[in-house]
Formats: sequence, structure tokens, C-alpha cells
Amino acid sequence: MNINFELYRIFYVVANAGNITKASKELMISQPAISKTIKNLENQLGGQLFVRTKRGVVLTDEGKEFYIYIKQAIEFIYNAENKFTDLINLETGSVRIGISTTLTKEFLLPYLETFHTKYPKIDIQITTNIFNELFQNLRNGLIDLIILNLPASSGNDIEIIKLKQIQDCFVVNNQYIDLVGKSIYLKDLNQYPLILQMKGANARTFIDNFCSDNSVVLKPNMSLSSYGLVVEFSKIGLGIGYVTRDYIKKELDSGILYELDIKPKVPTRYIGLAISKNHIPSFSAKKLIEIITKGISK
Repeated sequence: MNINFELYRIFYVVANAGNITKASKELMISQPAISKTIKNLENQLGGQLFVRTKRGVVLTDEGKEFYIYIKQAIEFIYNAENKFTDLINLETGSVRIGISTTLTKEFLLPYLETFHTKYPKIDIQITTNIFNELFQNLRNGLIDLIILNLPASSGNDIEIIKLKQIQDCFVVNNQYIDLVGKSIYLKDLNQYPLILQMKGANARTFIDNFCSDNSVVLKPNMSLSSYGLVVEFSKIGLGIGYVTRDYIKKELDSGILYELDIKPKVPTRYIGLAISKNHIPSFSAKKLIEIITKGISK
């Protein structure tokens, strides 16, 4: 049975009003048109829904049972429409982000602040798993987007958007001041204590690949799980740290850390944003992406 939804809606309004005249005013449809619609619905269902009285219309026993289900269906639809309106107006909802702790602190926070100020009712959920797991969550629709350091191996079902160019560098504190201002070749870095992130970290993969292209293998004295620890260990003079210049401007400006002149120069890389090609981002995710891309373009 394929019955037009409009017939159900008119039945619902008439049943609530208990009067075709009142229903006519609410629906802005003529009384004869409503009577014809009810008759049409009864014919398609094969039974009587209303009994006419002097005061209006009354549901039959079958009509009462039918009304229970139609009322639920109509109200579900109305609730869905209201929910959809709230979502597109960003009055409710969530944005689910996969990102590292470092990028959350060094890149994302100001954009989250702007987003939260504009849309305080949207929940912000941060997931900081390893990126292989984040990509799987993105594919499964468990998160809306990933913010990550590029390059990254993601697969054809993931769209990668470049956001911001960043520059990595090697730094020391004043205990190694004699190295500052001198040209140091990649192959000679192994002569000094080296502080790198552990293998598997995006920054470590990037520098290892760059060194490999130049026939060099770096042998760090310390491999750390946290980017922040690389910075802190470098600040107290435990060795030469491999860090991101954009994240240590304060330390460089104040003379806590000094950048070394490495030959050949480490190339730039990008912070990127990953979204699934198989899932449509939520309205809140789209708005956060818009805030980030507009903020970067300024």
C-alpha cells in the first residue's frame, strides 16, 4: 500500500481538532477538500475512520487505533524537522576531531576558541589515538575530521587538504653555542647527542625520509614519545633537538634555544586536514573547517 503522506497529515490534524471546520482553518484547506481527502484515505485503507456528529467528527474504534500510530509517526517527523533545523543552525550537535596533543596545543586551540565563542552549544570531542586508528575511525564515521602533519599515507577514500606550511629545524641551548652560526652537514649530526621523537611519529618519519634521500641515517641518543619532551630536553642542554620552528618562536626570540644551520636545509612540510570521501561532514564540522581555512588565509 502506497498512501500519500499528505493524507496522513490531514487525518492527524482532523483527529486532533475533532472538527473539520477547525482543521480547515489550521490547514488552510477548504472543508469539502478535507472531507474528500478523508474519504479517499478511508477508501484506500478499506475502513471508516470518523463518525460525523453535530459537534464535529469522532474517531471510530479502528480510527482510534490507527491514530495512535499515525500520531507517533507524524511527531517523529516533526521532531526530525526540528532537530535538522537545530543542527543546520548549530543550536545542537557535536564536532569530533582526531588530532595529536601537540597539534591541539600548537595549532588548533585558537580556532576552537573562535568556534566555541560562536557556537557554544556544540560539543567538541577530541580523540588523540595513533593516526592509523584515527584514519580507521574516520572511515567508520566515528570522527568527522583529522588534523595531522603531512605527508601521510591515507588511502584513496580519504581527502587531504593542505592547511598551513611549517618548517622543522634542529636546535640547541647555550651549552652548544659554539655550533650556532656554523654550517653543519646532516651526516655530521651523529657526532653530537641527538634528541628525536620515536619512530612512527610523523615528524620522525619526515626527517628519516629526508636523511635517507641524502644517504644519511640519524642515530639519536634519545628517542622520545612526546614532541613537548624533545623541546624541554633541548632547553636543558641534553643535546640537539629536532623541532618545529613555528612552535618555538618564543624560545628562539628569548635566546632559550638557537637554530642550527643544517646543510642541506630541511624542507618545509604541511599541517593538513583529512575528511572521508564516503561520509558527508556534519554542519558543525563544516563550520569548524570553514573557521580554520578562513583563519589561515588571513
